[in-house]
Amino acid sequence: MIKIEKYIIAELYIKVYLTKNIPQKDVNIKIGNLVDKSFLHNEKYSQFHHENRYKMYTFNQLYPLETADKIYKKGKIYTFVIRTIDKNLSQYFFKYLTNEYTDSIKILTIERKTIPRKHIEKIYSITPVVIKSEKGYWKNNISLEQYENRLKTNLIKKFNQFNNTKIDENFELFTFIKFDNRKPIATNYKSICLLGDKLTLNIAENEIAQELAYLALGTGISEMNSRGMGFVNYKWL
Repeated sequence: MIKIEKYIIAELYIKVYLTKNIPQKDVNIKIGNLVDKSFLHNEKYSQFHHENRYKMYTFNQLYPLETADKIYKKGKIYTFVIRTIDKNLSQYFFKYLTNEYTDSIKILTIERKTIPRKHIEKIYSITPVVIKSEKGYWKNNISLEQYENRLKTNLIKKFNQFNNTKIDENFELFTFIKFDNRKPIATNYKSICLLGDKLTLNIAENEIAQELAYLALGTGISEMNSRGMGFVNYKWL
């Protein structure tokens, strides 16, 4: 029997006011800076921020979307969502993100909800899924089979870290993968431009696949989730 920490995913709906225009490609950076600043209020979480480990939280982009010119406007109010499987972290965010601000974003209100455990038919990415490679975008460097394996391995590592266990990796995670973008999606990160994809994954019926799919809702899929990559939504069966 698999040892499972019976967590419930916390969702924080965060309403913000922009004090500067933000291009869509920079939204993840600006939200990431805002979240990072909140960690400075506490020595434990300041250390947590700098640790080289999975952070167990993820966030999406601002909405409503600015589809016309892809610029989020100074003086307007938007919302973004942070999710986490870590109860203590969700409580920390609820306390210390309230009234947090940077030179471009000011938090107005935070509403806390949860995602119940139900049978998941599929998950699909809202922000680009990024797999880092020294040689650039994955399609030029690894096979589709290797790509799929990295998605699975990443979620297994997060599960093992959170539950302090090591599960048998011989199981089917998803039965079908679909790329929802025709060309790579560019997102800025520090001084580079990352290329990612929008995915839909049909989740297998077995217990551990369902557990990892639920975990993915609170941690994101693939890499750089604490930088706004790989945030997924879900469809229940």
